[in-house]
Amino acid sequence: MSADHQNTAQDGNDKEQTLLEHLIELRDRLLHMVIAVLVLFLALFPFSEQIFTIVAEPLLALMPEGTSMIATSVTSPFLVPFKLVLLLAVLLAVPYLLHQVWAFVAPGLYSHEKRLAVPLLISSILLFYCGIAFAYFVVFPLLFAFFIAVAPEGVAVMTDIGQYLDFIIAIFFAFGIAFEVPVATFLLILAGATTADAMAKKRPYVIVGAFVVGMMLTPPDVISQSLLAVPMWALFEIGLIMSRLFIKPKPVDESHPDFQFHDDNRDNPSDEEMDAMMDRMEQEEQENARRPD
Repeated sequence: MSADHQNTAQDGNDKEQTLLEHLIELRDRLLHMVIAVLVLFLALFPFSEQIFTIVAEPLLALMPEGTSMIATSVTSPFLVPFKLVLLLAVLLAVPYLLHQVWAFVAPGLYSHEKRLAVPLLISSILLFYCGIAFAYFVVFPLLFAFFIAVAPEGVAVMTDIGQYLDFIIAIFFAFGIAFEVPVATFLLILAGATTADAMAKKRPYVIVGAFVVGMMLTPPDVISQSLLAVPMWALFEIGLIMSRLFIKPKPVDESHPDFQFHDDNRDNPSDEEMDAMMDRMEQEEQENARRPD
């Protein structure tokens, strides 16, 4: 066998070994994530009844006297608390789960990407928890009070525990995801897909989109839709403010070749030329930043 063939075979073995090492690391980290969720679940399950009572408190506190929640399925008294505790274990393990994901992908990132990813990751977790807390302490009391108040006379409000759990899970995730709007806005502006001024000009469309998203993610009533859309709009404004504070406009380098126009229009280039020139400069800066030092 020639030396070239030996080198080629060695390179193939190295690549195969590297891929195998990545797969083994991925398996180990997934196993750690499952174990973390399982440990939290086992620790919380003995308190499943108390946890469900706490979660159901916003509705139980408003239900008419003499009424209670019901279980229409034979297995609901066991499966509903089981499902709730499992969901709570996953939510509590989110920081550790994301830490495992971060530890897996971080070696492949550049230093400036790592510096940016860590605060964005932490803020995303905190905003998601804030969305859940906002839904529990603000949205649920208003929403359940409205539903109970509009119940026809003679109708006893006795909610099934399975349907109640499905309802609150949908609301929790809707508000948790909606509270990520500032991070999404910041990332769009940071990536150069748009600017803070351009996003501000599209504010009417953002407001309409927030109400459309609220209509899609919440039950079909105006109150829950508004309770999701208004915070989304406010969080969008927060994202704009943060981007203006932390993302500085890139200085224009007049010595760059893209600024060399023809003599007849050098002083007053067209808007199309300026946009094309800025796009090329930004693309070159991104390529240079991704090159190894």
